[in-house]
Amino acid sequence: MKNTPFTDVHIALGAKMSEFAGYNMPIEYSGIIDEHMAVVNAVGVFDVSHMGEFWVKGPKAKEYLQKITSNNVAALTPGKVQYTCFPNDQGGIVDDFLLYQYEEEKYLLVVNAANIEKDWAWCVRQNVEGVALENASDRMAQLAVQGPKALEVLQKLTSVDLSSIPYYTFKVGEMAGEKEVIISNTGYTGAGGFELYFYPEASRRIWDAIFEAGQAYGIKPVGLGCRDTLRLEMGFCLYGNDIDDTTSTIEAGLGWITKFVDGKDFISRPLWERQKAEGVSRKLVGFEMAERGIPRHGYDLLDASGAKMGAVTSGTMSPCRKIGIGMGYVKPEHAKPGTEIQVAIRGKGVKAVVVRPPFRK
Repeated sequence: MKNTPFTDVHIALGAKMSEFAGYNMPIEYSGIIDEHMAVVNAVGVFDVSHMGEFWVKGPKAKEYLQKITSNNVAALTPGKVQYTCFPNDQGGIVDDFLLYQYEEEKYLLVVNAANIEKDWAWCVRQNVEGVALENASDRMAQLAVQGPKALEVLQKLTSVDLSSIPYYTFKVGEMAGEKEVIISNTGYTGAGGFELYFYPEASRRIWDAIFEAGQAYGIKPVGLGCRDTLRLEMGFCLYGNDIDDTTSTIEAGLGWITKFVDGKDFISRPLWERQKAEGVSRKLVGFEMAERGIPRHGYDLLDASGAKMGAVTSGTMSPCRKIGIGMGYVKPEHAKPGTEIQVAIRGKGVKAVVVRPPFRK
């Protein structure tokens, strides 16, 4: 297993460690629910240094990215971030990721850790434009400082006015005495906060400074366990569960990151354009349990009569709502909010209702 620059810190703090995407990662420290609520109510720090980072540079960088991504890269300007995906050539998704416009002809792609090699091979294979590609995944560390108190904690460590960084934008500046830190108002929790990118050699100094600054705010280290429950309460897709090589953005409710604009002939555009016009045979929906039960990945989804029509892609007991919540694919006629469905739990159909995420308001 690979280590991040913080692996020794996690072990010293008594984290429950496990393999994730080839890395030795912390799953939890004080418990998933405790960590979840710390992020919702105060501030928590995730080590997300396992994520992948690719640089795309050159005069044809925008042209190249318009071809291989679903969102409209032309809408970006330096300092802005975009959620997007790589469509594959079969109408599915290679990966979903964040796209940063760093400079006029320089972009940063932040991809899922489990897909680094696959994504890199895909980017290289599609590069007929001759752009400069750099896989910087092993030369960048990342912390996600998330929660309503994240801004107050981090503001102690930088002269950059963090309140002047709107959602899905970033600035590059000094943080905890370290220069050239990317300070990004993004995250995967729905609780607010920032993601910080920096050189690995600065990792321990930044970690220690953040925790010292956050003492008065109840700051906690948090693991991948509550990262999953937090994103699910917001209805955010997880690659490999809710979206993959066989699902389209139209099926997954990600039409908002799929831009059919003039001059953007991206991979899979004809297929997805047809789906948007003609409809799809399944749709990803959110649902909450109307009866006691916890939906889990892989459980069958049934219509009101008990006939199978899909499967749970993500499910858990909501730490905030104290009810079972989940997402899964159903037939379009069952996708309307308020529709009664069932989740097959231990051989029994348990009632649930289709709702529109987020589950945590």
